[in-house]
Amino acid sequence: MNIEIITTSDGSHSLLNTALNETYHSKHGALQESVHVFIKEGLDHFLAGKSQKDISILEVGFGTGLNALLTIQRALELPNNIIHYTSLETYPVPEEIWSRLNYIDSVGLKEKFNQLHQAKWNEAVPITSNFNLCKLQTSLLQIDFSSEFDLVYFDAFAPNKQPEMWEIDVLKQVVNAMRVDGIFVTYCAKGQLKRDLKSLGLEVETLPGPPGKKEMVRGVKKN
Repeated sequence: MNIEIITTSDGSHSLLNTALNETYHSKHGALQESVHVFIKEGLDHFLAGKSQKDISILEVGFGTGLNALLTIQRALELPNNIIHYTSLETYPVPEEIWSRLNYIDSVGLKEKFNQLHQAKWNEAVPITSNFNLCKLQTSLLQIDFSSEFDLVYFDAFAPNKQPEMWEIDVLKQVVNAMRVDGIFVTYCAKGQLKRDLKSLGLEVETLPGPPGKKEMVRGVKKN
């Protein structure tokens, strides 16, 4: 893989794909971005006011494992909830790279971070008593979902770097796999994305983005 470790403005690591000249996270802060977009505006928003016990999450882009690690961190605070976490990744990050990432300096959970990366691909693996992981080594373009999801972390590379992942037919596949009242969150706030999500039946909000980024998007499936 053509990747190298970089340090973002909040001190946390990200990766630079040198072939695409694209980072895996915001250069303004990888940890800040993931917490804001996927945990605060995604998981926490979904949980607010709900008594639902089982939560199914789809992540498009396992990458460094940061989103999954932060979700485990929240899961440990939510003993009455069980999180089923499905993550897609076409090109897994090799151990020589992920083992040097510094997320545990801020988040902790070193053992869990290692378990996330060392878990077998293409099968369900319990990481904690209430967090089950299923990593699928495949692209969103190559999968048909048989399950339904309450929450989608859409964390693919940016539309100008990986446009095929943001086409309406692909987004439709994701929306079709969401339950009613399911939530879709992404760091991207492009106008075309918002129009496409609305056309697919989501109520779309443009929200303040993480530090260094003006906006992000959240969509809720209503039918």
